[in-house]
Amino acid sequence: MSRVCSVCGKGKHSGNKVSHSNKHNKRTWSANLRSVRAIVDGTPKRVKVCTRCLRSGKVERA
Repeated sequence: MSRVCSVCGKGKHSGNKVSHSNKHNKRTWSANLRSVRAIVDGTPKRVKVCTRCLRSGKVERA
């Protein structure tokens, strides 16, 4: 299973790391994911969920 939220699909984002001398280097930002036991189709299952979905109540915890 990849590093993607199973509720909203949030994953990696890419961009540039910019130094003080304005040099640009490619880098990635990972989503803040937590592995939680949630109710999926009536049964508890371990899924990766981002913290925004946890806070907003989109996930029913087991």
